[in-house]
Order: sequence, then C-alpha cells, then structure tokens
Amino acid sequence: MTYRDKPSLSQDEALKLHHEALVVDSQIPTITIGGLYTDNMRKKMDECFKEGLTKAETSAILSSMIPGEIQSSSDAKAQYIELWEKSGVNIASGTYAGPAAGVEAAYNSSVRRMSDAISIINSIPEKLMLVTKSEHIKEAYETGKGGIIFDFQDTLSFGTDLNKVDFFYNLGLRVVQLTYNLRNLVGDGCTEYHKTGLSYFGRELVGKLNDKNMIVDVSHCSEQVGWDSMDISSSPVVVTHSTSAAIVQHDRGKSDKFAKAIADNGGFFGVVVIPGFIQETPTATLDDWAIHIENLVNVMGIDHVCIGTDKLGPGPGTETLFEYPKEMPGLKPGHFNWSGFREEHRVNDNGLGLPYPQYDDYKTIGYEQFTDWPNLTLKLAERGFNEEELRKILGLNYLRVFKEVVG
Repeated sequence: MTYRDKPSLSQDEALKLHHEALVVDSQIPTITIGGLYTDNMRKKMDECFKEGLTKAETSAILSSMIPGEIQSSSDAKAQYIELWEKSGVNIASGTYAGPAAGVEAAYNSSVRRMSDAISIINSIPEKLMLVTKSEHIKEAYETGKGGIIFDFQDTLSFGTDLNKVDFFYNLGLRVVQLTYNLRNLVGDGCTEYHKTGLSYFGRELVGKLNDKNMIVDVSHCSEQVGWDSMDISSSPVVVTHSTSAAIVQHDRGKSDKFAKAIADNGGFFGVVVIPGFIQETPTATLDDWAIHIENLVNVMGIDHVCIGTDKLGPGPGTETLFEYPKEMPGLKPGHFNWSGFREEHRVNDNGLGLPYPQYDDYKTIGYEQFTDWPNLTLKLAERGFNEEELRKILGLNYLRVFKEVVG
C-alpha cells in the first residue's frame, strides 16, 4: 500500500523539484571525513594493509588526508564538488564526535576533525560554507553552495567540563546528540544493557545546550533519555536519524508514542536508509524506507518528518568512499567495541571496525551512496506525496526547527 493511490508527480517533475527545493540531510556523518577517495589515498590504503593496520586505524589516516588532497589537487576538488552536485543536497549535517575515537582521544579527535572540515570549506569557498545560523541555510540554498552543519553524535568530547560546550560552539558546533549507543556520563544509549535516563550531569548539559541555542538530538539515546530531555529542555528536542519501531523492531528505532511526543514538543524526526535498520532481510528497497516515512507522517504530522540518510558510501552501514581490503581486520584483538552495535543489530561498518561480515551484503536497492539522494525524492513522489509535502520533508521542516532553536 502506498501513501496515496497514484504518483503526485512524474519522474521528470519530481527530479526537477529535487533540484529546485531546499534539500537537507539531517545526518550524513562522513560528509567531510569520508567523501573522497583519490589515487594517493588508494596507495595509502595499500600501505596500511601491508603494515597490518585495522580498518578503524586506516579510516582515521585516510580521513586526515582529505583536506590536503583537496588543497593540492584540482581533480580531488572536482571529485568532491561532484559528490555534492550529483546528490542535489544543499545542507548536510556531518559528525565530529562519535564512538570510534574512544574515551581518551575523543576531545582531540573532535578538534582535529572540525579543523579538517574548516580547511576543506576554506579550500572551496565558492562551493562550500559552514552553517552556524538559519540565515546560512538560506544563503547556501540561494547561492548554490553546500552548507555543512557541525554535529556531535556523542558527548565524550566535553568530558566533565561544561565549559567545553562553549569552546566547541565557537568552532561551529550546533547539534549535539547526548549519547551514542552505550552509556556515557550523560545517560544511556539505545543498545545499552539497562536503558535508563539522564544523569544529573546530563540534565545540566541539556540546560547548557539550551543556553547556547544548540539543538538537542536523541537519535541514538535510550527513549528514557529522550523523555527526560523533552521534560526539561526549553527548546524542541529532535531525532536527526532513526526509524519507526512500529514498522521494524530495532534498538535504533523509536516508538510511535515517542515520535508523537517529539512532534508535540516541536521537533523533527529524520529517517535513515541503513538497510538492516529499515528491513530485517538482506535486501531493503526504497519502498521499505518510504513506509517508515509514511508511518511517521501519520503519527507526527507532515510538519515534523525529515530525511537523515546516515549513509555516504556503499555497504551495509554509514560507510565512506574508502575501499578496504576484505582481509583487513576491523579492530585490534581485545579492543572493546565502543560503538555498541552487536550481532543482532544487522549492520557492519568499516569505519567503526565492526566484526560482522555476515552483513556485508546488506544493501538498500536504489540508495548505495550519497549521489543516489535524488532517488528518495522520486520514491516519495511516486508514493503520492505532493509538492508542498515534499518540500517540507526535504528541507523546510529542518529549517523551521533550526531557526527556532539556533536562530
């Protein structure tokens, strides 16, 4: 069953709309740390493999090469610009804190990655810009530039010092997910053994984020952390990238009751295209993805649903454009998997070094990488969403919340 009985637009009309509308990807973690793979980077990949490095170690090395490649090579710069242009995306929210760096290295990793992103933006000022306020979203859209929003998918980089929120704000950070999948000082993640709510420190952090006009994201958090956040936050709380648990049960999904509360609180809910999250079988389709969108529209209303693909490169997870040898190990032996993804979560991801090769063949037909973004608009139009509804889902819903919270 589709949203409506017949398509709202032809394919040509839908594609035209995609390139005319404001298009925001509310979560594309690796937009500046994995959106390029040059010949020099391929050579480095071979060297890392020969040296016995893991995928997680190699990912960090290759990511750090991207600014230099763009600065020194017109071909690399053209490749990166083409990635944006083919996607038709105007605004992408990239991630600069997550579980991969580990507890000890979190702060330094965030500083380095944000510095690298700023370097990339400064290298292509005619095509890229940093977004720190809603007027920047409008500017990027009107000038044809790609706007990059800095987000965190964990709060480890703040450590125990709330003053670091000010520091990262000054570097451009505007969206903060309170936890990743496991427990941190703020609260519990969605795959933790016991899923409790915000700690006292977490409550103080939410207040600090409110004071700085930063968006509170609870995508990977336990639902109780989300409920607690909505209870105390003075601004809307959002889910930048998740799925509907009513459609497919997964720890990364959210219940209808929770989604409705996000809408009632004024927030938005972005839907991912990760195959193992939107479907239980190895092959997902864009119809499977669209069913999550449709259910959330029915639950939350058309003004509160967005798209946060959570996917840049080919493969079963978020991924990058890097091509790893299959024989390369994910993590060092004995290294704890801080991502919190376990075998039952139906995902593997090279950048996180996950050890679940049985999911390597999981894919979403019609969305292999960031350049396939137009297919999402085409699918929603095919299933009956009209032009006004599409413009809201594609970008206007995100813009409304960003303007309200960030200014």
